[in-house]
Amino acid sequence: MEILKRELQERVILVGVQEDGAPDVEASLKELSELAKTAGAETVGVVTQNLEHAHPGTYIGKGKVEEVKRLARELDANGIICDDELSPAQMKNLEDALDMKVMDRTILILDIFASHASTREGKVQVELAQARYRMTRLSGFGKAMSRLGGGIGTRGPGETRLEEDRRRIRGRITQLKAELRDIVRQREVTRTQRERNHVPVAAIVGYTNAGKSTLLNRLTDAGVLSEDKLFATLDPTTRALTLPAGEKILLTDTVGFINKLPHHLVEAFRSTLEEARYADMILHVVDYSKPAYEQQMAVVYDTLKELGVLGKPVLTLFNKCDLVPGGLTTRDPRAERSLELSALTGDGLPELLRAVEGILLESRILVEHLYPFGEAGQIQLIRRYGNLLTEEYTEDGIFVRALMPRHLYGQLGFGEE
Repeated sequence: MEILKRELQERVILVGVQEDGAPDVEASLKELSELAKTAGAETVGVVTQNLEHAHPGTYIGKGKVEEVKRLARELDANGIICDDELSPAQMKNLEDALDMKVMDRTILILDIFASHASTREGKVQVELAQARYRMTRLSGFGKAMSRLGGGIGTRGPGETRLEEDRRRIRGRITQLKAELRDIVRQREVTRTQRERNHVPVAAIVGYTNAGKSTLLNRLTDAGVLSEDKLFATLDPTTRALTLPAGEKILLTDTVGFINKLPHHLVEAFRSTLEEARYADMILHVVDYSKPAYEQQMAVVYDTLKELGVLGKPVLTLFNKCDLVPGGLTTRDPRAERSLELSALTGDGLPELLRAVEGILLESRILVEHLYPFGEAGQIQLIRRYGNLLTEEYTEDGIFVRALMPRHLYGQLGFGEE
């Protein structure tokens, strides 16, 4: 049984290039190993090379290609995974030279997304990203054929099959885009309803496996899958949370970010990731137990910038502090506040809730007003969307003191602020 399992499981060698001025390739390959494990592959070897730039033809140099070939024989490996997205030419040349399966980081991440997507939206987004990726591969080989200049080698069934594949994939992309537009419209209707109800929204963002789903489960009993794997959950989940003062907010868990997140995935998941754009605040979850947590924070901020989300109040939550001797010794200068917590044990959650209330308080305005009895219905608006501090019945009406969202000030009978 053990022999059969070994034969079925992909045994891979990880290959990375340390380019001049680029981040540490060793940390990136360690993450690639975790991705491979999540996809069900076993990493049996690692090969790196220092180059000014990755080799345009084979990603690594000729000597390293031979080294990988020898290592694969010694370790009984049946595939390699390169740490960057390969061009069609690089992939084809490596496959020809090594005579084995060649994958890149993009293929690996797409495979993980495909196996973890469970909702219709998630499946459509992943298939769209995969189709776009395959289309670029076909386009690349098409260009290689066109360089032959026509004539021998460019006619016949080969070219016909290529064009047929291209048309088929292009048609599927068009169909998937239409499906995704329908899903996006449904999401926009839901979002509009939330805005109409004036319920504050906090988006939970962070690097993959930082503990976002665990935090959502701890705060709301959401029942979201939470595993020690990269991209364990893909589909966004929104749950209501009642704060200590009684106000309700919505928490939305978003797909995790990762270094070198394929562009096709960013585009396909844009509607999901943009949940953060419409939130009132960002809860940035950081795995503080990771040595590379600062680089992971930078990736998150870069992705938020790409999505146009920066400019909102941010609470940075240094998670898994229970695993770090001495606790929190740093802070995030880009956030309103930095907090330490353990989503798994619940330590630090009361401070988090108070901090969320503090951010909401800063967006509120103090209302002191005497409502005639005939306008008592306005007070229901305060009860529903604000924080009613005092309510006093007098001969002339009802005097209230309350904290209300600034954007509702005009609906309380005072005109615009």
